[in-house]
Amino acid sequence: MTGKAQIVPLMLAAACGNSLRAQASATTLTVGLENVVEYQVDTSDLSKWGTNPNSTVGKIAQGMGVGCAGVPVVVYGDIVSVNGDPVRGTYVGRAVSVCLSQTPTAGLLAIADIAANSYRDETYYILQNDGVTPIGTIMVNGLNGSVSPRPPGPPVGGQDYAIVGGTGAYLGARGQKGNGSGSAIGVRSASITEDPANRRQNGGGKGSFNFYVIPMFRPEVVITPSGPAVTHSNDFSLVSSAKPAAAGEILSLFATGLGPTTHQPRSRSAVPAESSGCSKLTGRCNSEWKGRGGVDGCRISGRGGRLSGELSRACGHGQGNGVHSGDRRVD
Repeated sequence: MTGKAQIVPLMLAAACGNSLRAQASATTLTVGLENVVEYQVDTSDLSKWGTNPNSTVGKIAQGMGVGCAGVPVVVYGDIVSVNGDPVRGTYVGRAVSVCLSQTPTAGLLAIADIAANSYRDETYYILQNDGVTPIGTIMVNGLNGSVSPRPPGPPVGGQDYAIVGGTGAYLGARGQKGNGSGSAIGVRSASITEDPANRRQNGGGKGSFNFYVIPMFRPEVVITPSGPAVTHSNDFSLVSSAKPAAAGEILSLFATGLGPTTHQPRSRSAVPAESSGCSKLTGRCNSEWKGRGGVDGCRISGRGGRLSGELSRACGHGQGNGVHSGDRRVD
């Protein structure tokens, strides 16, 4: 695996041997949320913040003595699923109300050519279902609440959010956030005086958001002059029509673009040819696949005949999400 090796998309290499490099396309992640509550900073008396253990209603929502534009808001929620699979995690939002309107109300709304309720920065910190192991974070910012006119592109509901980055399995992600199954329904607009320690007890909104993610990189099989770098593990000879894989045989696949690792990898020069212990992959790959290699590549082992499909599913929540394949025999 050298820096000059030609690489192609994982599934094309495994199934077709095509040497063309595919352009990155968006992958849809549907993130499920529960207990979503926004806390409106509706009083300047800091001594009252977080002191009320009961459910409250923010003064902006009540229209009680608090203007609209310029009011800060803090939002919390629990992440419970990604694409229907159970996960854990936390959603945090920081907002300021902007109250834009083409037909403003005097003393309440700001005149503008568009309509929007607030400007927000949001972070979605996603953990595996054990509640301990991090998968990664997605960061977005933009306008929220009855945004009109709606921008072109994928359906976004009453929002206009750009994905501006990510960490872990979502390192370098870009794209757009939109409404999922009904967006987040029943979100409570609470007062900043409510104690956020009781957020789950007092309850909040639930629902989902869709993230149209353009990854920084995708899993790709290294291509050698003789074909894709899929080898027999016993002697590292290439799998080919002349020397096909046998049922149940352990194969080695050399790939790049598998995402960040859970610890700092050693440089290539520090990795002996037959050493073990390549860095574990982030996300769901963490428990499914291990290998060895240097900074820019890794060797992955799997059972013959199922390797390509299993790799696709193992990386389901990482940058490889959306690369689909059935179980294919590599021959």
